[in-house]
Amino acid sequence: MPRYLISFNDGAMDHIPAEEIADVAKASHAVVQEAVNAGVWVYGGGLERQRASVVATDGVVTDGPYPETKEVIGGFSVVDVATREEALAWAARIAASCRCAQEVRELLPDPEQDAMLRQAARRG
Repeated sequence: MPRYLISFNDGAMDHIPAEEIADVAKASHAVVQEAVNAGVWVYGGGLERQRASVVATDGVVTDGPYPETKEVIGGFSVVDVATREEALAWAARIAASCRCAQEVRELLPDPEQDAMLRQAARRG
């Protein structure tokens, strides 16, 4: 099945009062548990609010993000669902729980990586 990246920009949750963050966390964890129970959850998490480091092909490290980048990812989820419509439905649930809009993008398939993951699961 296709995998989808569901993400939101850093700062997208800044409008939430500090006293409501615990409620948001509880609601978002509930949606994650629903996705786990449905068998579609792959991975996800929030990102620390910090500048990224950019590593060039020659190994040189510079402060990021790239100069032309105006927004960076603040958090993400990866779901494994049959259709884009299903991914959009999960994104809507995540958006409601996190109280911020979500971007949805299909990840490119990688049959070699999928085979490695299946092999690791059989060993594990």
